[in-house]
Amino acid sequence: MGAHGHGTSHLGHTRSLEEQGVLRLVAVVDPRPLVDGGLPAPDQPPGVRLAMSDPEKPIPWFPDLDALLAVEQPDVVILCTPIDTHADLAERALRAGCDVLLEKPPTATLAELVRLVGIARDLGRAVQVGFQTYGSHALDVVRQIVADGEIGDVRGIGAVGAWVRSEDYWARAPWAGRRTLAGRPVVDGVTTNPLAHAVATALLLADARTVDDVAEVELDLSRANDIEADDTSSVRVTTRDGLRVALGLTLCASVHSAPRIVVHGSAGHVVLHYTRDEVEVEVAGRRGARTVACGRTDLLENLLAHRADPQTPLLAPLSSTGAFMRVLEAVRNAPAPRQIAAAHIDRVHDAQGPRLVVRDVELWCERVAQELRTFEELEAPWTVRA
Repeated sequence: MGAHGHGTSHLGHTRSLEEQGVLRLVAVVDPRPLVDGGLPAPDQPPGVRLAMSDPEKPIPWFPDLDALLAVEQPDVVILCTPIDTHADLAERALRAGCDVLLEKPPTATLAELVRLVGIARDLGRAVQVGFQTYGSHALDVVRQIVADGEIGDVRGIGAVGAWVRSEDYWARAPWAGRRTLAGRPVVDGVTTNPLAHAVATALLLADARTVDDVAEVELDLSRANDIEADDTSSVRVTTRDGLRVALGLTLCASVHSAPRIVVHGSAGHVVLHYTRDEVEVEVAGRRGARTVACGRTDLLENLLAHRADPQTPLLAPLSSTGAFMRVLEAVRNAPAPRQIAAAHIDRVHDAQGPRLVVRDVELWCERVAQELRTFEELEAPWTVRA
């Protein structure tokens, strides 16, 4: 469900697994049909077969979930639709007897998450959330390094996410960059959507999975773009065990760089490059860093394995996203993000398209991750009142 935008990657992936005999793709659900070479007329009847990426294997298309369920009950629904639709569509799929792979963020509010967890439990259905990093074997490598005492006592976890997004990114959909839409929560900002993996993965390494694992969330939300949500923010979470997790995040960097998570220890640190499943270890007094390349278990395949044998645990079960949703809920209820003054912003036009750059923002994101302090505590220029 949701075949455009990021949904196209799910479509390609399921096609690949179908070719391997892992699954059978039975339908695509989207208000707008998707087909290579152009769109069919909007009055096409539900169930029409679209060529899509493989003319040899046309797929039935349905405009909405009800139209699909009237003729087909899939075993699994991959849900990649606007954020504010997640809870309702996931519930309907679960009540129809389907298991769900639900894109992040799983819901638009913490209350929706709690309700959906209860529904899935009561129905005996499985919901896997699309935090792909939860399937990374690098997580266990980092945990083992910490458990072995290689970096000493853990004193905190930092994360840096410095990405680039053009002005077109914020115009790609009616919900993009919105806090609400037609009175419904959306919460589409850097913290909760584009760099949500940084937040969720850092919390996972801090052993914060559930709602109760988070003691406090401190936010410093800002925006350079003409949007409702945040595009440049620092977040500091204190877990119930007292561990601090601090993230410096932006979509207004001068150049796009790979995000990373840093586990700070008394005798060294571990860096997780989560987009490439690579771990670097540096220990005081040891020359050079040790690098470990890791693999990753695919979340859809893990969900299918869990269906075949419930003893195979889900890697990203809905209940394990409670800590992340505590952050999302704090962002949702926070005052509107601070508007960064024009004096701190440059507008550039490059291969990415026209976009806004917050001057030296990468430096400030780095300091958040290293010093475990917020932008305001660090006195980043855009936070200082004249």
